Amino acid sequence: MVSMAERITPLPLTSSRADQIFPTLTSMQIERIAAHGRRRTVRSGEVLVEQGDRAIPFFVVISGELEAVRPTCATETLITVVRVGQFTGEINTLSGRRALARIRARQDGEVIQLARENVLTLVQTDAELSEILMRAFILRRVELLAQGIGDATLVGSSHSADTLRIKEFLTRNGHPYAYIDLERDADVQSLLDHFHVSVADTPVVICRGETVLRNPTNGEIANCLGFNEAVEETHVRDLVIVGAGPAGLASAVYGASEGLDVLLLETYSPGGQAGSSSRIAVSDRTRGGYQDSSARDRHRHGGQIPEAAD
Repeated sequence: MVSMAERITPLPLTSSRADQIFPTLTSMQIERIAAHGRRRTVRSGEVLVEQGDRAIPFFVVISGELEAVRPTCATETLITVVRVGQFTGEINTLSGRRALARIRARQDGEVIQLARENVLTLVQTDAELSEILMRAFILRRVELLAQGIGDATLVGSSHSADTLRIKEFLTRNGHPYAYIDLERDADVQSLLDHFHVSVADTPVVICRGETVLRNPTNGEIANCLGFNEAVEETHVRDLVIVGAGPAGLASAVYGASEGLDVLLLETYSPGGQAGSSSRIAVSDRTRGGYQDSSARDRHRHGGQIPEAAD
């Protein structure tokens, strides 16, 4: 494993909105967050979140530094450094999906730790912090998507219909992934050999560097990446909506905002045709696009969308 001293510079941002992606909280804002969590000390090198963990905790740095890294077979990629007054997390913190990165203490220090349930309560009850957290979480996911940083690697040919299907499925579900092209990547054979995969098996999806799926269905990918693990199938809901197109999303948001326990079922990805169009005017509350707007409202009010069931 690479030592922390060797990973000095985080990945550069593709966006100019660094102050919104990694905002620094005021002392009063930190006090309000602290009321929902607990203070704890951390030691240099201590892993607070491992890639693939469920129910991801949320941290605000009081002293010291944390780092978010993407582990691979033999190395790590430093994604960002979380400094005093800043906080960890992205969309999966709220959705209940698995952690995309490893969070580790870079120095001895102190943090405020909140459980996922307390973060949900915070974004539902504190309007100012809700806007700060939700904006940062959405923009961080946009960065991960833009840079191909996640817990999945797709290896395939751009001429393959199944490769294109998988790329579209992951993209429309807003899940970041790395893509390795069989025809263009010079090191692809060494990767295939490492996972004992032949070209005939492609496209393949490698989940968290461990599980290899050979030409998987959308449902198999969803199960491997834990898209629907946060959904309790035996739980009785107030409202179940089938179809996460514009009407379904609107119904789910309004139902959840009225305090209903809402479950929204979708076979492919939220947004329907609107989710893949760049020509639809959306809410002024966010510049992130149709799906970002629906994600913001959905997570704020507590609705759930099981996605990508075959």
